[in-house]
Amino acid sequence: MADWMLAILVFAATLAVAYQVLSTVVRHLGEAARLRQSQEDEENITALRRLVSPVQLAAYRIEWSCGLGAAALAGLCLAGASPWVYLPMAALWGAVGAWVPPLYYQWRVKKRQEAFEARILDLTVGLANGLRAGEALPAALESISGRIASPMKEELQTAIREYRLGLELPEALARLAERMPCEDLHLLVAAIRLTMQTGGSLADVLSQMVDTIRQRKEFQEKLASMTAQGRFEAVAMSLAPLFVFVILYAINPPLMAPMIATWQGWAAIGTTAVMTAAGFWSINKIVTIEV
Repeated sequence: MADWMLAILVFAATLAVAYQVLSTVVRHLGEAARLRQSQEDEENITALRRLVSPVQLAAYRIEWSCGLGAAALAGLCLAGASPWVYLPMAALWGAVGAWVPPLYYQWRVKKRQEAFEARILDLTVGLANGLRAGEALPAALESISGRIASPMKEELQTAIREYRLGLELPEALARLAERMPCEDLHLLVAAIRLTMQTGGSLADVLSQMVDTIRQRKEFQEKLASMTAQGRFEAVAMSLAPLFVFVILYAINPPLMAPMIATWQGWAAIGTTAVMTAAGFWSINKIVTIEV
């Protein structure tokens, strides 16, 4: 028993030191990446690079891969699993850990995109009001960028900076639409470009777009509420096998011990995971309606 406790303490100390070293490396790489990014041309900025640099992302992937692999190995040792599963499971969880940071930042990019789209109506209303008040389009954009919330504020300031550096305003707005793809924004940019080329009252065009965007937003909210039950069912059915396993293991550990101590048990876990993932993907595909 003492040997096991000593081995666990040594393993925990090694893991803590490795984590500290990786954290230090990530911090220094992140500082260097931010310095390089600040010196790069603005055209290289993407939605993902707003949140993390490629060097930081690579460092996070290494850190998560090593951490989850070591944690899986420690858990298998403490659970008394068969030694033949140590290396495959550690490699599997290491691979899973390598994909955690990209998926997390993709989720943050999606949330940032949704926050941006939620401000499109405010942007259109602000531009229409500013033009009716006698402001030029660049001045109206700059005025809105000073009082609107992020991430719209950051993207508008980038477009205004590009305009001041010599880029045509429609082109700067088109580059904004490339960084933050949104159908309403594409319609807004197209309306501005066509009105500036052919003439006409841009304020009247934007006023009509306000009604269109408002109707689209109401329809999308209604659609989301109608498909909310399907999305909840997809998550609930995917998590049900895990909850059942945890409850049965807590009630009767000897009954569930073969699931983690034999290769047949791990084969059953793998099959369940694949079938659950396929079911979640199918249900999510059904309830996702593109408009």
